[in-house]
Amino acid sequence: MFEEPEWAEEAPVATGLEPVAARPRPAAASQIKGSKHRQLLATLRALEAAALPQQSPSLPGSDSEEEVVERKKKHSKKASFSNVSIGVEKKRKKKCQKQGPPGSDSEKKEVERKKKCLKGVFNASDSAEEEKRKRKHQKQVRSNPAQHLDNDDQTGPKAWKNRDTNDLSQPSAGTTSANPSHILSRKQWRNRQKNKRRHKNKFRPPQPPDQAPATVSTEETEMPPDPSPHSHEDRAGALRARMAQRLDGARFRYLNEQLYSGPSSAAQRLFQEDPEAFLLYHRGFQSQVKKWPLQPVDRIARDLRQRPASLVVADFGCGDCRLASSIRNPVHCFDLASLDPRVTVCDMAQVPLEDESVDVAVFCLSLMGTNIRDFLEEANRVLKPGGLLKVAEVSSRFEDVRTFLGAVTKLGFKVISKDLTNSHFFLFDFEKTGPPRVGPKAQLTGLKLQPCLYKRR
Repeated sequence: MFEEPEWAEEAPVATGLEPVAARPRPAAASQIKGSKHRQLLATLRALEAAALPQQSPSLPGSDSEEEVVERKKKHSKKASFSNVSIGVEKKRKKKCQKQGPPGSDSEKKEVERKKKCLKGVFNASDSAEEEKRKRKHQKQVRSNPAQHLDNDDQTGPKAWKNRDTNDLSQPSAGTTSANPSHILSRKQWRNRQKNKRRHKNKFRPPQPPDQAPATVSTEETEMPPDPSPHSHEDRAGALRARMAQRLDGARFRYLNEQLYSGPSSAAQRLFQEDPEAFLLYHRGFQSQVKKWPLQPVDRIARDLRQRPASLVVADFGCGDCRLASSIRNPVHCFDLASLDPRVTVCDMAQVPLEDESVDVAVFCLSLMGTNIRDFLEEANRVLKPGGLLKVAEVSSRFEDVRTFLGAVTKLGFKVISKDLTNSHFFLFDFEKTGPPRVGPKAQLTGLKLQPCLYKRR
């Protein structure tokens, strides 16, 4: 037995050459040395494999020394990482061999443990995202609490939005793809709730106040009642009445314009050809009178009641004979058409009365047409000397009150009183002084009043 020199155990690493054949040695020692030899060969081969890129031919001067050093460091790190991974893999195999043979329950437990770990990772990420969302929501509430008053209510649009986002972030296992639901804003959600309440109350039957409201099912509230024939008839009747009212208003405005834009003879001929036209005009006139703050005919009747009841009155343009019904005096009623048996149908420029036969002549909103001078001259003819002429007209018809009064005085009258305080009507009292002081061909511009036309409403 002899000992082997120490230089025989080492393998030439730096040169990359094969180890020199060893001298014959004993069996036990040769086995130990053989295992070490195999380990050294394995490490040598690993280093040679790592150093192969370094030995590739390259152009002279292409790489600097620093790059070569860095490349060596990277390859050494890769080699160490591979050695570490090999060691970890060996430990895992040893552990699996200790636990049991391959294919046993230990592998199933390992798979379940990995699944639990993955679930824990996903749950942790979800919980972290939820925590971030809560913190962001709390910051928004602190910055502007007025906009987040009803966020606690789980029926609001914010709750729907959170619910939709949660459904999107956690899809069900049975479905591979989920369609994102429509997200409503605050205003859209309120409008939808309002429409639901309105639709619910629309078809609810009316109930007396003393009874409690009965519970109605959702189907009954959402479905409208069956349309009955009576409801259709009522709607059709209301529509016809509305259309007839509009048509009557249009015809009234047309007749009123004809009365103001033409002479009284043309108006008389119009009503003779169409007797219903005067009835329609009077109905429209009465609807307008209801809107007035003052009834001029009532004012004239009050003044006449303070005078003797024996005075004879001539009402030019009497209409429905309201003045004759309000006083005890004898009244001659004249108009273009008859609405009362007491009315005498005629042209007010030519009334069937004798000269100087009446004490009072009244023109209450009846100075219509383009021949106002003929009306006033006819009133002068039938009035007694010193008789009273009462005129009431719409204030908007007068451009200059002074010129109007001057023109009336030239027709044989004197101004007694005038009332210009009312915003809608002017009232005048004249006394007859004699016949007209101007000829029939003299022009009196003050008697041209503006037409009183009603606008469409």
